[in-house]
Amino acid sequence: MTANSRCSAAEPPGLETQRREIESLLRECELRAGDSWYVMERRWFEQWKEFVENGDQNSSSFPGQIDNSELFEDLDSYHLKERLVENEDFVLVPAEAWHKLLAWYGIVDGQPPLERKVVDLPSTLKVEVYPVEIFLCLHSNMENVITAQFSRADTIQSIQRAMCQGFSVPPGSECRLWMKSSDSSCERLRNVHMSVRNSVEDQDSYRGQPGVCGLTNLGNTCFMNSALQCLSNTPPLTEYFLRSSYLEELNFTNPLGMKGEIAEAYADVIKQMWSGRHYSVVPRVFKTKVGHFASQFLGYQQHDSQELLSFLLDGLHEDLNRVKNKEYIELRDAEGRPDQVMAEEAWRNHRRRNDSVIVDTFHGLFKSTLVCPECHKVSVTFDPFCYLSVPLPVSKERVMEVFFVSLDPYAKPVQHRVVVPKAGKVSDLCSALSEMTNVPPSQMVVADVFNHRFYKIYNADESLSCILDRDDIFVYELSVQKEEQEEHVLLALYLRERSHYRDYGSGSSSYGTSLFGHPLLLSVPRKPHADLNHTQPSQDHGDTETTSRSLDQTEPLGGANANCTDNVNPLDSSRVTDTSSGPAAEQTQQPCETTEEENEEDKQEEACSPSPPANEQPAKRRACRKRRKTLFTIQAVNSNGTTERGVGEGGSAVSFSCKCDTHTQQRNNSTVVNQVSRQEKYMKHSSMEVPQQQTTVQLQECIELFTTVETLEEENPWYCPVCKKHQLATKKLDLWSLPEVLIIHLKRFSYTKFTREKLDSIVEFPLRYAHSREEPPSRYDLIAVSNHYGGLRDGHYTSYARNKDNGQWYYFDDSKVTYASEDQIVTNAAYVLFYHRQDKLRKPTLPSPITSPASSTEPASDITSCNDDDAELGATSYLTMETD
Repeated sequence: MTANSRCSAAEPPGLETQRREIESLLRECELRAGDSWYVMERRWFEQWKEFVENGDQNSSSFPGQIDNSELFEDLDSYHLKERLVENEDFVLVPAEAWHKLLAWYGIVDGQPPLERKVVDLPSTLKVEVYPVEIFLCLHSNMENVITAQFSRADTIQSIQRAMCQGFSVPPGSECRLWMKSSDSSCERLRNVHMSVRNSVEDQDSYRGQPGVCGLTNLGNTCFMNSALQCLSNTPPLTEYFLRSSYLEELNFTNPLGMKGEIAEAYADVIKQMWSGRHYSVVPRVFKTKVGHFASQFLGYQQHDSQELLSFLLDGLHEDLNRVKNKEYIELRDAEGRPDQVMAEEAWRNHRRRNDSVIVDTFHGLFKSTLVCPECHKVSVTFDPFCYLSVPLPVSKERVMEVFFVSLDPYAKPVQHRVVVPKAGKVSDLCSALSEMTNVPPSQMVVADVFNHRFYKIYNADESLSCILDRDDIFVYELSVQKEEQEEHVLLALYLRERSHYRDYGSGSSSYGTSLFGHPLLLSVPRKPHADLNHTQPSQDHGDTETTSRSLDQTEPLGGANANCTDNVNPLDSSRVTDTSSGPAAEQTQQPCETTEEENEEDKQEEACSPSPPANEQPAKRRACRKRRKTLFTIQAVNSNGTTERGVGEGGSAVSFSCKCDTHTQQRNNSTVVNQVSRQEKYMKHSSMEVPQQQTTVQLQECIELFTTVETLEEENPWYCPVCKKHQLATKKLDLWSLPEVLIIHLKRFSYTKFTREKLDSIVEFPLRYAHSREEPPSRYDLIAVSNHYGGLRDGHYTSYARNKDNGQWYYFDDSKVTYASEDQIVTNAAYVLFYHRQDKLRKPTLPSPITSPASSTEPASDITSCNDDDAELGATSYLTMETD
């Protein structure tokens, strides 16, 4: 029995028991080196949790078989997508929990279980989601290279065994392993019992480029690592700490500071990163100090890299403030003085209370202009800033891709791309689609289809913000107008195929069925015509024409694709007759032995079919069936299509089931299966042929939007000294003077009273930026970028940074560091930008290293992976084997 089948030997426990058992395992199971954990698609797991918490055995939230399709790049190689994020894309469950879920629900045919090992890394245990991928070759023959994945806990001996098998090396042959580095040098791997992670020289003897060093992820600390890498590659700040200048300026008495502890912890991390002796540094002490002084960063939850950056810059400033006693300074009114005079005075006053390397490097001045709407009093002030938080232009429209399912039984679903209001409702989606299809919006139903069934059916007045871009949205045409719908029932129809294994997950011991394709959604009269009870499936005589007619007889049931949801109206199962028993029996057949499977069929027929004549026995019907096999059956089922219902039991959907029990049956039924499976395919509307342009804005647009006149909100009015009351004044910010290092925070996370979203627009930021409002213009070079991938709740942070010594760009992903090129840096993940003023830049003192010959559109060779505690062996690392 394979892992791809339902492999339990008994019925699964009740839903409450399932929930309790799995939650207990997740809560109590600890990471132990060498243990197996399993990767599961998050959405399936969330649906399972909803099922066991709120549903029952017949709930529409039934998750079906475990399905990890969304985690794979393709379903041929089953190779994991890059940069999947835990709790955003997948969840990790211990082996015992996995085997229970597999026994209860099974896994989609063909999909491999994603088993991963727990590896013992320096200072931490971690589930190795992405194993090490190594190129293997024989006798340095680079023309014949095979790729294999290994755990960091695997020994070199396991690699040797894999290579012997892969290259058909005879058993007993003497073998020697060599590791080929990117610079074409080779190193003999002598100790075959050493693990893959420790396969080369110890880190203590490593000598690399200072600053090109990863940071270990301590558990959702990628946000911290991203911010640290950007600051680490800010030359004036890093050189200040490397020279130990901070030791003379530590301020232990500042009540606003942290007794110098943050500065000392940061200095320790920077010195390790720039020693050139580490592939990766574990910033555990620094993380502890941050959590001690800023409780919001306690624990191991995901946070915002910009928020951490803001705290760190402020903390370093107060710990290193050269002003020991801050004097009181009374602010003067403008009194008609020139802006230049006021700005100089404001800067002097700021430096009298705030004087540190942070002020020297990162602080600039705003000009703030307030105008009273009543008396038109103008108030001008100059205020310091440490970074700019600039808004992104927010589009009021949204592009959605949906599938339209017509009533025409011969029409395939058509994929459309429609433009709808971002703050619109489901009815707006229907209206936009109506213009393309000429179907009235009142005859449309919008549904989220997942795992061959309905995940949700939306009401017309629901907000479109409930629908994510990754959801598979189907819009179904109904046969009746809105005013007639009260006299009709919305019916879900599933497509199912008979399986060879027993279905223990449905709560019975009958043979199972698996859903395929897209289900159908139909509107049928509450009082159907009498002949609906007499619908019979065509019998298998090997006649293609007969098969086609059988589909024609069920055109109202077979013309669309859909799934099932809680919102589907209950179906009175007494109005739909199960047809799995064929028509009236013909002549009595000779007695014959019955198989266990046939007995199960008899039981199902007795349970689901109308009462047969008293003189008609199951054996007789089975004998009839032996001569006249049914091509398909129509059965009343529960709302998720998993459990068959008998007459009068109140099913909420029906299933259209193909029987493929034997080779002959499969051959004879091929026409039916092909006719049904054609609904898997779809056509593309002309709207899909127009390339979808991702929203792109210029950085200068964001800065101009930041400096646009705005009216103060009611929660934050301005007290007018002339009117003697609070006013909703107009406010305008201008950039008066810019610092040596300009930090620009792109406000991708948009929060309003009604919506929360992340803006994925591409901001075209230049590698060389000139602020033209100054004379002469201030010119800046980009030196670092903090990136954020993912959505609002979770995500992953990385960074690009330019090394101050050799001028080379690198990509920092926690412990992993790779070469990067300038054309890779501008993406829709860019979140915080660091610019260094050109007149303060010094030329690199070292030549740029020779990077990988790989395409510049991909990260080049992995730099810190050979002994890295958290990274993979790079794509340009090879193992070659010589044999005697």
